[in-house]
Amino acid sequence: MAVYTEVPFADAAALIERLNLGTLTELRGIQGGIENTNYFVTSERDGQTVEHVLTVFERLSAEQLPFYLHLMKHLATHGVPVPEPAADAKGEILHTLQGKPAAVVDKLRGASELAPTAAHCAAVGALLARLHLVGRDFDHHQPNLRGLAWWNETVPVVLPFIDEAQAALLRAELAYQNHVAESSAYRALPRGPIHADLFRDNVMFEDGAVSGFFDFYFAGVDTWLFDIAVCLNDWCVRHGGDTDGQPDPVLEQAFLQAYESVRPLSPPERRLLPAMKRAGALRFWLSRLWDLHLPREAAMLQAHDPGHFERVLRARLPNTISVNPPMAQEAVPA
Repeated sequence: MAVYTEVPFADAAALIERLNLGTLTELRGIQGGIENTNYFVTSERDGQTVEHVLTVFERLSAEQLPFYLHLMKHLATHGVPVPEPAADAKGEILHTLQGKPAAVVDKLRGASELAPTAAHCAAVGALLARLHLVGRDFDHHQPNLRGLAWWNETVPVVLPFIDEAQAALLRAELAYQNHVAESSAYRALPRGPIHADLFRDNVMFEDGAVSGFFDFYFAGVDTWLFDIAVCLNDWCVRHGGDTDGQPDPVLEQAFLQAYESVRPLSPPERRLLPAMKRAGALRFWLSRLWDLHLPREAAMLQAHDPGHFERVLRARLPNTISVNPPMAQEAVPA
């Protein structure tokens, strides 16, 4: 959530007024994240203070954005706590600022939990399962834009910036994931809209309960199992110190049990969960390498450490598999 586009106060105020959200009193850039420009906006309406989040989209096009915004609207109207996009008098939820597409959504209450307990992980797992079920009848379709096709395009771009051992691991894991994607077991995985980026800082808690999921701008239609794996690789691994990236079995069990209390996993999902954990680690190692070595200029930009997800990936590899290209030949359920 870096600031790439400086939005004049008057322009933001005009948009807030047009959305019937009151009179803008404060516009504050949000630090953190790397994809879009984000501001907290505070306004006064009917004598009360109202808070929203203004996003100016830097990479996503006006053609791609309706999927994300209407997905959030669909989830919100079906009882899943997510930020709801604000509409103008014509019902439009996609707007324009500084010549770029923009949206204004509710600001969730509470705070992120960066040191989650088993109870936090269970709460997120159960709500993620609800999100998947509610999304089944969402009538828009857009692929996961950071899925396998993007990995295949991006690996050659980042290889010049890493050492030989890292390059060998990256090539081998990409080959393995292409191998997985061709299997009948993978094709049997249930699919639907997924969040695809549900890290600890994209969930809010209030009084110990989840108050909402946010930042849906990596969402797409993909396997629900990949969404689960992305969560397990952030919520249920150790962060920092000598064990950085190592899985925490207690947290992982809490997450999965809670998820399955709402939506039990299918047999193909159970068989391919280890492969999808590796896929999730690869996706974020790759995107962090890309953001670090091919950055865009932005106020308040902070690139994330790619090394963390390299360690997550290495921790997910079978002990019998060495880090070299033959790893792609590891058996995949048919």
